[in-house]
Amino acid sequence: MSTAYKGILYAIITAVLWGTLAIVLKVSLSDLTPADITWFRFLLAFLILALYYYFRKPGYLRILRRPPVLLVVATLCLASNYYGFIKGVQLTSPNVAQIFIQVGPVLLAVSGFAFFHEKVTTRQMIGLITALAGLVFFYHEQSRLVLSGGNSWNYGVFWVFIAAVTWAAYSILLKVLVLKFPPMQLNLVIFGLPALLYLPFVNFSHFLSLNLTGWGILFFLGMNTLVAYGLLSLAIQYTEANKVSVILILNPILTFVLMAIISHSGATWISHEKFSFMTIAGALIVLTGALLTIFRRNKITR
Repeated sequence: MSTAYKGILYAIITAVLWGTLAIVLKVSLSDLTPADITWFRFLLAFLILALYYYFRKPGYLRILRRPPVLLVVATLCLASNYYGFIKGVQLTSPNVAQIFIQVGPVLLAVSGFAFFHEKVTTRQMIGLITALAGLVFFYHEQSRLVLSGGNSWNYGVFWVFIAAVTWAAYSILLKVLVLKFPPMQLNLVIFGLPALLYLPFVNFSHFLSLNLTGWGILFFLGMNTLVAYGLLSLAIQYTEANKVSVILILNPILTFVLMAIISHSGATWISHEKFSFMTIAGALIVLTGALLTIFRRNKITR
């Protein structure tokens, strides 16, 4: 398998993991706080990765002694992204968070125009305008369905926007860093530093009350961090950032489908989504605009 196809495969797996992530996060918030969950996700991912490299490639651990400044900045961005997204899920819903987080991939594509002087096509400009219009439409229609807690809902959308912006910044910096460092070596700092930063905000008594299911959910979230971001690092290394973004932006479709199934099944372990035909139309407009913005045809060379 060529490296380009490997990158695409890694991006697809990441998209699937992220498609289920918002739903699992919503369930876990019934027992834990956003800080508890974020800390545990980073800690578990770091411990597994550090233990692996301690025995297989101990030289990789040297990056923990003096990490590059650019890597520290990227890590702070991802730490903010994690908290912003889960806070947004807590105050809104998995579907809402998944739609507004698509601002991140769009910003990643726009960064190519702003920072790397890439040529902007008419189709991409139409896509950007369409995505923004879709977000406004989706926001208006979805907020109309919220019967109570309007202020907290708006606050949740704000947190998701913070998560989207910081994710885009993280991805831009990562694209630069993978030119000099192996992606998984970078993840030692990317996972380890946030585990330290969130430690003072953790309420350990919450973990004592978890049952076996709760611990299973936490383990899934931690492994989701390790696998998804490990594969994302490799995907960005092996293929173009715009192709990765196109694949990742499709993950809300999986979230919408799963939440629709859950809502119609009458399940009581998660709050059911409130969406109408118009909100679904708004979500599709957002995704269509994002795809038009991100996708670029590569020039054919002979």
